[in-house]
Amino acid sequence: MATYKITQVRSRIGSNKKQRATLDTLGLRRINHSVEREASPTVEGMIKTVHHLVKVEKL
Repeated sequence: MATYKITQVRSRIGSNKKQRATLDTLGLRRINHSVEREASPTVEGMIKTVHHLVKVEKL
C-alpha cells in the first residue's frame, strides 16, 4: 500500500478548530515536522482539509 509523507509548512495560527484538530490527529506538532501515514480514504480526507498548511509526498 502507498505511504504519504506529510510535512507541515505553514502555521496553525489563524486556522479554525477543525483544521487544528486535523493537524493534531495527523500527528503534526510544529512547522517542518513530518509524519508518514498509510494511504487510506480517511487520511486523504484529512489531507484535503488542511491542504493549504501541509506539503504531501507520495512514497
